[in-house]
Amino acid sequence: MKKLTLLFCLALLFAGTQSFAQLSKQEKKEWKKKAKEYAKQPANLKQFVEDKQSADNQVATLNRRVTDLQKAVSDKDARIAELEDELSQLRGQLTATRAELAQLKENPVINPMDFSRGVVFKVQVGAFKNKDLSKYFDNNPNFGGEVKEGEPQRITIGIFRDYWEADQFKKYMREMGVKDAWIVPYKDGERTEIKDVLEGVTAEKPKTEE
Repeated sequence: MKKLTLLFCLALLFAGTQSFAQLSKQEKKEWKKKAKEYAKQPANLKQFVEDKQSADNQVATLNRRVTDLQKAVSDKDARIAELEDELSQLRGQLTATRAELAQLKENPVINPMDFSRGVVFKVQVGAFKNKDLSKYFDNNPNFGGEVKEGEPQRITIGIFRDYWEADQFKKYMREMGVKDAWIVPYKDGERTEIKDVLEGVTAEKPKTEE
């Protein structure tokens, strides 16, 4: 058994010849002494080998963990980059949306069929004291009027966004015998002065066909 242990120690010494070549004479002497001690106490050599194997296994395990952690960090860095890119895009969309909202506040879009908002033109065809037609106003958007206590009931026909369409309709009404037909403007449902809403509306009169 001692012979086998000695042979094993010699094998270790032979395998480490190149390493020993880099050692000083004093270090070589110390390691030869340790080899002889291990030859006398093979249990210590066995423990040394087992400890080294255990250490090697721990190092391998730690290396794997380091590799896994590096991969996890790399994946997280890539995900962070993706999220930052998405965040940048969302910020851009938010900025664009805010700009659109600001534009809408300055220039609100008016539904052309919602005549309660914006400027519209109606043609008044008369004012009557003894005729109450108010019950027809709500169910007929093209027929309306104004009812004020102590005043004649003003009757209007038609409702137009375009002033010149209202003007043409007024002319038709006059040709049909309604001599007092004239245009009345409304802004957001309230009657107003025509001079207050015609800026730019009548600046360029459309050409009539000859």
